[in-house]
Amino acid sequence: MISETKGVVSQRAVPGPALYQVTVVPESARAVVGILHGYAEHGARYAHVQQAWAEKGLASVAIDLRGHGRAEGARGYCDRFSEYQDDVTELARLVQDAAPKVPAFLFGHSFGGLLAAWSTLADARSWRALLLSDPYFKLALEVPGPKRFAAKIASRIYPKLALPSGLSGKDLTHDAAKARAYDEDPLVFPKATARWFTEASKAQQTALDGASRLKMPLYMLLGLGDIVASPVGGRTFFERAGSADKKLDERPGLFHEVLNEPEWRGIADAMADWMLAHV
Repeated sequence: MISETKGVVSQRAVPGPALYQVTVVPESARAVVGILHGYAEHGARYAHVQQAWAEKGLASVAIDLRGHGRAEGARGYCDRFSEYQDDVTELARLVQDAAPKVPAFLFGHSFGGLLAAWSTLADARSWRALLLSDPYFKLALEVPGPKRFAAKIASRIYPKLALPSGLSGKDLTHDAAKARAYDEDPLVFPKATARWFTEASKAQQTALDGASRLKMPLYMLLGLGDIVASPVGGRTFFERAGSADKKLDERPGLFHEVLNEPEWRGIADAMADWMLAHV
């Protein structure tokens, strides 16, 4: 039997806007996973992965980070990247409530991968191991110097300036139905704010510079056809990570959303098996 709970998280353990969570718990869960989604999307897009993991005996909690999905907050905006650490702290509490007394794993995709790495470098006490898919440590396309400079200026004088991100479903997955669902999802927004971009850029450098301090087990999943988050950035973090136990899972030809590709189930099962081996 698998139970599922959805709803707004209004009674937060730490200050901040109300979040939204989807919790899936199988009978006799052997472990639990906290899920951090990518930029401009939301946790419910991982429902199929949560169900697949539940069938393997893994409970999971996916949250909508502030400014995303059904959570409160200005869309895609943060004043400081450290604000997201409060949301990760909230996720840790929800994970503990969902499946107490079992090991907890943290999984992040894209921007969520950057946040997961950044937050565990700050405080790793809640998590047994870290899993990242196509983490946003580096853009696949180089941003010209003048454009970066303009973004820094905008971040100071008009931080909520939102410009088109240029993302579309066809760039994220080979699955036409899932690509169309992304484009038509009313909770997915098409713009990125100036302040978020500059804060995320600083967080990227902080995570890469501090990677050697990561000591927990690490699973890195990279779609080598990713044109959003550069696989080079992911490899750089992986190579610098101080973890004695780390696995690099590279998938040739796959796009940015590896867990929405046609072969997603085999990938999700491989991740589940790795987590169960670390219980």
